Amino acid sequence: MKDLLNLQLRGQWSSAQVQQLSPTALAYIGDAVYELFVRVHYLMPPRKLRLYHHQVVAQVRAESQAQQLRSLEPHLTPAERDLLKRGRNAASGCPKRLNPAIYQQATSLETLIGYLYLCDPQRLAYLLTQLNLNAPPESLENLLP
Repeated sequence: MKDLLNLQLRGQWSSAQVQQLSPTALAYIGDAVYELFVRVHYLMPPRKLRLYHHQVVAQVRAESQAQQLRSLEPHLTPAERDLLKRGRNAASGCPKRLNPAIYQQATSLETLIGYLYLCDPQRLAYLLTQLNLNAPPESLENLLP
C-alpha cells in the first residue's frame, strides 16, 4: 500500500502499467487533474466561493475543454496526437445537450492529461501553462472540425 501511495503522489507510473489502462480510465483521472488545476488557477485573487464555482464550471465544461485542446494542438508531439485519437475514439455516452464532436474533443483532452499525469508530470506542467484560462469560451461553431 505504501508503494502505491508513493507512486500516486510522485505521479510516475511505468509505461507497462499505464498501457493496461483504458483511454476512459485515463480520461477519468485526467478530468480530476484538470479540474484541480483550474480550481487552483482561480484561487487568486481571493473571491467569494460562488464566483470560484462559476469560473471553474465555465472552464471544465466540455465546450471549454474542446477549446483548450485546440489551443494546445501546435504544442503536441505525434505520440500525444495518437493518444488524443485513442481518447476520442473511446468517448461514448455523449450528453444530449452536446454535439458528439465536442464531447470527443473534451474526452481526448482528459485522456491526454490523465496519461501525462501518470507518466510525465513535467510535460503535463508545460502543456497546462500553455492554456489560456482567462479567455472567455468561444462559440460552439468555432470548436467543430
